[in-house]
Amino acid sequence: MAKKVVIVGGVAGGASTAARLRRLDEEADIVIYERGDHISFANCGLPYHIGGVIKNRERLLVQTPEAMEARFNISVKVNHEVKSIDKEKKEVLVKDLKNGQIFTESYDYLVLSPGAEPFKPAIEGIDSNNVFTLRNIPDTDRINDYLKSKVPKKAVVVGGGYIGIEMAESLQERGIEVSLVEMLDQVLSPLDYEMAAMVHNHLRMKGIKLYLKDGIKAVKNKNGNTNVVLESGQEIATDMVIMSIGVRPNVELAEGAELALGPTGGIKVNEYLQTSAENIYALGDAIEVNNLISGKPSLLPLAGPANKQGRITANNITHGNNEKYRATQATSIAKVFDMTVATTGNNEKLLKEDDIAYQVSYTNSNNHAGYYPGASPMFIKIIFTAQEGKLLGAQIIGHDGVDKRIDVMATAVRHGLTVFDLQELELAYAPPYGSAKDPVNMAGFAAGNILKNIVEPIQYHEIDKLHDNVILLDVREDVEVQLGMIEGAMHIPVNSLRDRLDELDKNKEVVVYCAVGLRGYIACRILLQHGFNKVKNLVGGYKLYSAVEMNNKELAEEPGQEEVYSASNPEEGKIVGEKVLQKKAGQTVELDACGLQCPGPIMQVYQMIETLDEGDILEVTATDAGFSHDIAAWCKNTGNRLMESKEENGKYMVSIMKGLDETETMANKQQPKKKKTMVVFSGELDRAIASFIIANGAAAMGNEITMFFTFWGLNILRKDQRVDVNKSFMDKMFGKMMPRGSNKLPLSNMNMFGFGAQMIRRVMKEKGVDSLEDLIGQAKANGVKMVACQMSMDVMGIKKEELIDGVEVGGVATFLGESDEANMSLFI
Repeated sequence: MAKKVVIVGGVAGGASTAARLRRLDEEADIVIYERGDHISFANCGLPYHIGGVIKNRERLLVQTPEAMEARFNISVKVNHEVKSIDKEKKEVLVKDLKNGQIFTESYDYLVLSPGAEPFKPAIEGIDSNNVFTLRNIPDTDRINDYLKSKVPKKAVVVGGGYIGIEMAESLQERGIEVSLVEMLDQVLSPLDYEMAAMVHNHLRMKGIKLYLKDGIKAVKNKNGNTNVVLESGQEIATDMVIMSIGVRPNVELAEGAELALGPTGGIKVNEYLQTSAENIYALGDAIEVNNLISGKPSLLPLAGPANKQGRITANNITHGNNEKYRATQATSIAKVFDMTVATTGNNEKLLKEDDIAYQVSYTNSNNHAGYYPGASPMFIKIIFTAQEGKLLGAQIIGHDGVDKRIDVMATAVRHGLTVFDLQELELAYAPPYGSAKDPVNMAGFAAGNILKNIVEPIQYHEIDKLHDNVILLDVREDVEVQLGMIEGAMHIPVNSLRDRLDELDKNKEVVVYCAVGLRGYIACRILLQHGFNKVKNLVGGYKLYSAVEMNNKELAEEPGQEEVYSASNPEEGKIVGEKVLQKKAGQTVELDACGLQCPGPIMQVYQMIETLDEGDILEVTATDAGFSHDIAAWCKNTGNRLMESKEENGKYMVSIMKGLDETETMANKQQPKKKKTMVVFSGELDRAIASFIIANGAAAMGNEITMFFTFWGLNILRKDQRVDVNKSFMDKMFGKMMPRGSNKLPLSNMNMFGFGAQMIRRVMKEKGVDSLEDLIGQAKANGVKMVACQMSMDVMGIKKEELIDGVEVGGVATFLGESDEANMSLFI
């Protein structure tokens, strides 16, 4: 005799049960009662229809009653509500919601798939016509109708679960200003707090206003205005409210039939999905399932498990109870604007509640080979048992490729694999799709290193508790540190660490960090093998630490920040750091220094940079072959950043960002201002030119320059014209024998009665080299101190009135005083 199966509720669980039953038993009499209008619809796609991603409403209808009846020969009754169950008679009482007729339906087997209902708190204003929930197609229609008719400008979404996040995005994409209210201190509760912090920062960057650790108290409507009142007393003005603070299982029917409920409030079922009544099965969002990791009863309303439960229920009705539903591990994934968030297994919060000992590791890997265009990072957290490394859970945040990796992790969790098993997985690889060492492999490697004590981890929340005698070592590149670092950290790039080990105290504990942990691990291995015994690596690196810090300060993530905080090697750190700096730059100014010879281009750069604001970009073009080397040294010494340097067709083009480097160049800036002293003894033209070129170059690099002119060098400073001063006969004779001023200076070689000096001046002019007189003027403008030796002036009969303006007169003590403070002295 054919079995008669009555199914209460459609959508995922009920519809999949019915379809599987028909595939197994062509003779079975199958009836579905659904109180709504639709037997099977894509409830997970509802927010995307509201946001306009799924434009055609009909695409949400997975199966219509007519199509299901035609294909599967199933009696589908929509708009029919099952009111009660008579277990003894094996009957259900049904009401036709269209005409009000009430009748009974007998069954051999009854399947309950009533789902869950959105939770609506009993607060003022909850039933207002601009307060909505989202669970089915009619809810979607009501929200869409309101959006079209009222054109709201502001919306408040209450609840930071998956539906809440998706609705916040969908409304924001429609141009609505969105505020999201969540009673917990984080959104997406399957994530641990530090992972959720990344999501918070991203939401803020996208313009979502977050109100965390604050619940809704009331919805007040007055004079056409709506305010959402929070538990803290804060009020948010809005035009509409979306309530998405969770669901609770529909158990009224089961309760009325005195079926057993579990401790969570869901319908209690055994491993075969039978209720306390032998011939009544239940599945989907209404039932209580066992958590895969802890074994504890849990409510985990997810579409995937509901569909699988429908298949198992049909198998057991058809063939007897021969298939078990083991447990649910709560694998889930969500789109958060252009970010993807995925989890599987248990998080730290749940493991702590169950007193399960565990370890965690974090890795940051690209979705595919970094050299192939379009690579993007994903941040992976895995949780594993502290002894054997059995995988307990995984959380991934990224962009492309997250779905693929969470599915691998979910498989590993389901089958009890260890982190060492992750290392051995042979996963598909080609540059457009993955890496030779897949992100899943890398997560296994990092966790394995922890379990084998190859590196000792330290967590982000332990950093601010470190004692003062602990060395906090940042091993990232200069440009990365400029964009942010942990307060109090010492900076040594990992590639320089072996050469600078003497700067570290082997008797102290050293905590190392980089962007994401990989370079920190390498640095730890270097230190451990050079006699440092107390070394730890910050797992998750600065990316994780800064994400939590930003979230605590309620700051928004800046564009490009994720990329620079995800760098796993020095080269990548430099490249992405420069890109981010350029994006953050202010105005761009061009400087044409073509035709100028050293130090002309450097002087032009120095003078132009002085007029710019920090963050501005100076793009320079020069023809001096030494300029590209000079400008690199100039930037390093002045704390400005050389963004780019290239040569094309004999022209040297550089891009410089004005700004003080906060890394090692910052340490240089904290020292007393740099000083240089020069003794100019020679009075020959070529040596005088060299003296002022060096002086101007040093001044342009931020040095204080003192030039001490003695004996023949004094002639450089003499005025060209005769000055009427009172002198002795001998003094007058000396004056007539010496060249009067810079224009009369001879060459040290090939002077040829003065023709050599004239020739060199002509060549300098043709090649764009500044004349000695111009160099002297530039030195004055740059603050170069020129001091004439008083003793030499007395010997050679030169009076102060004969010297050019701006020259000081001093003795040997003046020079020695300046040289004592200098870090370089030249004698020319």
